[in-house]
Amino acid sequence: MAERTPAHDRMTSPALRRAAPAALVCALLAVAGCGAGGGGADTAAHSPQPARPSPVRAAASDLPGMPPPLDRHDLYAADRPGRLAPQVKDFPSRIYVPNTQSDTVSVIDPRTYKVIRTIPVGVQPQHVVPSWDMKTLWVNNDRGHSLTPIDPETGKAGKTVAVHDPYNLYFTPNGKYAIVMASMDRELVFRDPHTMKVRKTVPVTCAGVNHADFSADGRYFIVSCEFSGELLKVDTEKMKVTGRQKLPFDGAMPQDVKISPDGRTWYIADMAADGVWVLNGDTFARPELLPTGKGAHGLYVSRDSKNMYITNRGEGSVSLLDFTTRRLTGKWHIRGGGSPDMGGVSSDGKVLWLSGRYHSEVYALDTRTGKTLAKIPVGNGPHGLAVYPQPGRYSLGHTGIFR
Repeated sequence: MAERTPAHDRMTSPALRRAAPAALVCALLAVAGCGAGGGGADTAAHSPQPARPSPVRAAASDLPGMPPPLDRHDLYAADRPGRLAPQVKDFPSRIYVPNTQSDTVSVIDPRTYKVIRTIPVGVQPQHVVPSWDMKTLWVNNDRGHSLTPIDPETGKAGKTVAVHDPYNLYFTPNGKYAIVMASMDRELVFRDPHTMKVRKTVPVTCAGVNHADFSADGRYFIVSCEFSGELLKVDTEKMKVTGRQKLPFDGAMPQDVKISPDGRTWYIADMAADGVWVLNGDTFARPELLPTGKGAHGLYVSRDSKNMYITNRGEGSVSLLDFTTRRLTGKWHIRGGGSPDMGGVSSDGKVLWLSGRYHSEVYALDTRTGKTLAKIPVGNGPHGLAVYPQPGRYSLGHTGIFR
């Protein structure tokens, strides 16, 4: 198995610090309830939900082709418990775990906490990423220079697609492009979201592009550069870097990126600074650090849009942040210790699923109490775990950013 050099190896031990077609867009708008009089249908099987609000009118400033938000005051309004889109509502509930050192994906049944399938993939799979239309899961085989598609309806892998250095994968809010975070190549590669053919390659000067999130209007996105401790601001439509800044911490290693529900504040986890940077994305001014715990890494939003779960990989804990007050309200510790990394929230919002990067296991945590419900053995080096399916109208990529 090919290995990264220490500068690029994301399995570094703690001791070493480690165009969707227009028809599809219209269909999604219809699903969201933008037709006369309607909210989308409730797909929760056994728990009646209030009617979904109709999306607001598209603003002139929105990225062309982007589905209008359901609520401009809450970017995650489409992600409420059980509200699965028609194209995913019949998919079996599964947890997909890429094992970077085993070159496999472990598939877990969340009801039994058991691995029910192990899928061989390419070399060093980093993340399992839902496609923009939510019909395909893409396994990012970084050192294998390929993507492996998985059909979430059958759980079967398809024909591998050649893509160079796909450390991470995102999709523009209008579904027009897939964006490959080519970390070692120092490139943002805009590709066709279906065929993955290159549309434009954007060289960057920072090292280790890895995670991102999009503004409320979809016009720009913020990218973290792990190995040079920098942030980039990128114009989505022009496919051009418009801003770059060095984080004010010696040896900073920014990781996951997440925008607040109101679209005003950005949070960037930093595993070296042991906290999250709080940033105004519009002004792109110097951010402030909010300490959370050793090895801050992954960021996940609760189903009611009130809290953010922050994984502290270096100390085996999860911090809770209140979006309204921007204050930490609690901390959960993995039973018996662990290395919580990446993951996602269950469809009903009751369980936070996380990979245990250095312990070859997966954690299931009760989101009401923080209790460790299960520790499930998987392959070596589990990383960008995807919970699937999840509520939402379309995917922006990573392990599941839905709006």
